[in-house]
Amino acid sequence: MTLVNREIRLAARPVGEPVPTDFELVSAEVPALAEGQILVRNTWMSVDPYMRGRMDDVESYMPQFELGAPMDGAAVGEVVASRSGAVPVGATVVHFLGWREYAILDAAAATVADTSLAPAQAYLGALGTTGLTAYVALTETAPVREGDVVFVSAAAGAVGSVAGQLARRLGASRVIGSAGGPEKTAKLVSSFGYDTAIDYRAGSVAAQLAEAAPDGVDVYVDNVGGDHLEAAIGALRTGGRIAMVGAISAYNATEAVPGPSNLFRLAAKNATLRGILINFYLDRFPEWIGKAAGWLADGSLHTEQTVVEGLAEAPAAFLAMMRGANTGKMLVKL
Repeated sequence: MTLVNREIRLAARPVGEPVPTDFELVSAEVPALAEGQILVRNTWMSVDPYMRGRMDDVESYMPQFELGAPMDGAAVGEVVASRSGAVPVGATVVHFLGWREYAILDAAAATVADTSLAPAQAYLGALGTTGLTAYVALTETAPVREGDVVFVSAAAGAVGSVAGQLARRLGASRVIGSAGGPEKTAKLVSSFGYDTAIDYRAGSVAAQLAEAAPDGVDVYVDNVGGDHLEAAIGALRTGGRIAMVGAISAYNATEAVPGPSNLFRLAAKNATLRGILINFYLDRFPEWIGKAAGWLADGSLHTEQTVVEGLAEAPAAFLAMMRGANTGKMLVKL
């Protein structure tokens, strides 16, 4: 019997903010498995900010999505057919062929997930690259030291909601987060380990940060860029450290975005700004999962997901995530 797959393809390259017509839902036959391959029925998929850059026809650190071809990204699912002795039918695997209901891939390109440690979807969030990003950012890129004041932007998002709790665990004396709106800022304090929160929609980020941290900050995890980065540079103490994770404020820009006007103040403060691309740290996954799985199990690491149902709604989930509609990790349940 022929198996029919549904997949999301990129129909047009967005100009500025993407719109629903930039995507199309297409049906296609699933080909037969070759030796060494597995067939996965995807159950969860991730939508992430970095995907916006892959929609443009420009060179980047990852290949751009091809027009008329299925998109890809992190997903988790159940192996329903296998021609590999290494990955049996019934295994739950994490892989990179999301945006479709069924995926055929080489067994070597899949990682078996231990669902006795955590639910399958956790491997796309806290136990996935978003959790690992927060961990590497705060232990290596901009390491937290005992007594530090830490500031995190997009603090209610996938990376930020983990970063606040990690900063506290690593010895920060005060953890400050920014988010949009009173509901999210309240959750930063009640659920995600933050001492205080800045509502960037309510006024100047720099003024609010100066009030929240009158003596300055030691570490900043930047997920936003723009006015947040400029404010953090202004507030940074001598020897401060910035981890540049993302700059979502500029992802839909149609022209070059100016850098912060106070960038050179980093020199006067003997401070560092260092980028982090998680692709270079995937070997740290066993270390991170070994710690985080236990924290999830005992409840000391709190996570939340914003879940959208159905592959057809994946583009809408992506667009909503880019507008900041999610708390925690945005996931699509297939």
